[in-house]
Amino acid sequence: MTNHTINPDTKALEDAFFARESERLLRELRAKAEREQERAALKEAIHGADDALLDHLLDLGVNSRTVLALGIVPLAAVAWADGTLEPKEREAILRAARERGVIQGGSGQEMLEVWLKEKPGPVLMEAWKRYVSSLWAQLGEAERRELAGEILGGARAVAEAAGGFLGLGKKVSEAEAAVLDDLAGVLK
Repeated sequence: MTNHTINPDTKALEDAFFARESERLLRELRAKAEREQERAALKEAIHGADDALLDHLLDLGVNSRTVLALGIVPLAAVAWADGTLEPKEREAILRAARERGVIQGGSGQEMLEVWLKEKPGPVLMEAWKRYVSSLWAQLGEAERRELAGEILGGARAVAEAAGGFLGLGKKVSEAEAAVLDDLAGVLK
């Protein structure tokens, strides 16, 4: 019977290999868990989005925070289209923001509060348009249609919130209609 002793160098090499392998597996598990968390948050922000769209957006670097801006900037633009923000428009924006996962006290809420106090400048809309254009080029037709419906639906709801004088007359002002048309043009 031969005595097999493990060489200390071999044992150290083996331990180092398994430590690195365990570390790699842990990193992969963390990354997978983070992606699933971000996917769930993105699903909250884009109601009714299918899994393929969510995965595609995540692959493109879009996350729940950036998609919030994607959906909220048009709402602010429509609300301020006629130069003032009506209380009902403000409520419609806040409701839409909550539905899209803007967390009270979070950075998204802070950004939104600024837009509710003063009209966002043209630089913000131009940045939004560039962002959407670069994103749109990478999405399929069904994905574009889905996101456009979500964004335009929210913008139209804000435009209709103030709804004319005593609920009579046009629900959407000419200035709001022009912004909605502009948004629709970007979201083609």
